[in-house]
Amino acid sequence: MSTHRAELGEFLKARRARVSPEDVGLPAGGRRRTPGLRREELAQLAGVGVTWYTWLEQGRPINASGQVLDAVAATLRLNSIEREHLYRLAEATPVRPPRATVCANENVFAEILDTLDPLPAVITNTRFDIVRTNAAFSDLFHDWHRLPCIHKNLLWCIVTEPTARQQLLNYDTELPYLVGRLRSAYGEHLGDPDWETDLERLQALSPEFAQLWSRHEVAACTPRPRHVIHPAAGELHFTVTEFALPAHPDLILFVETPADEETRTRLPLTRRSLEPAEASA
Repeated sequence: MSTHRAELGEFLKARRARVSPEDVGLPAGGRRRTPGLRREELAQLAGVGVTWYTWLEQGRPINASGQVLDAVAATLRLNSIEREHLYRLAEATPVRPPRATVCANENVFAEILDTLDPLPAVITNTRFDIVRTNAAFSDLFHDWHRLPCIHKNLLWCIVTEPTARQQLLNYDTELPYLVGRLRSAYGEHLGDPDWETDLERLQALSPEFAQLWSRHEVAACTPRPRHVIHPAAGELHFTVTEFALPAHPDLILFVETPADEETRTRLPLTRRSLEPAEASA
């Protein structure tokens, strides 16, 4: 069984468990061993054969046309990012051309990030490994770590830092979002030894991450809130916006803008490079 097909089967089972009979106009019936629709119910609603759908969930190498995948996606009530993920795992989308080589070096990245200062900004890859930060971002999260930060990865920082839940006030929404974004990117890196090793280690280290990863939920890029506690500036509220870097599709630029005037006023207090009198001016 190919890696893509195995992942496809797990994704379909997870999404099927999310849809109740009542959601699609079926009677609830008696007790069910597992939540969600049965395979035969989904197959009937999607207009496909039960055996064919069972084989699809089992990861067998069967052909799936766009029309059939659309019917399955509609029955499972997949959103656009989930539908794209389904197609990618079913290998029903055209193979993308090789990644373009980076037409910018790290010095250019640094200059771009510096122009965004005093807004905190960071460039990561789709696995959230940190490629470059500006001084405003480094200053904002300078006191984040109580343990040595050896991974230089946004997701690892949140999952492994013992005080993350206290310092990141919207931890319960931020972590599932990042895991969903990671799952979306993983569809293009199935079988990559670096990705697979990283995911295995993170699941072994964090039961919370392992539980979220097992849901097979994918997330689309969207502006989102980030609420943090800073030791000098207090409670800060940002809007995080993600920008694609066309020169390198594997990189993402994250920019944090103050969500209110109080945060905008307090932001200079996060700067280590400013004298106290200067920061409060």
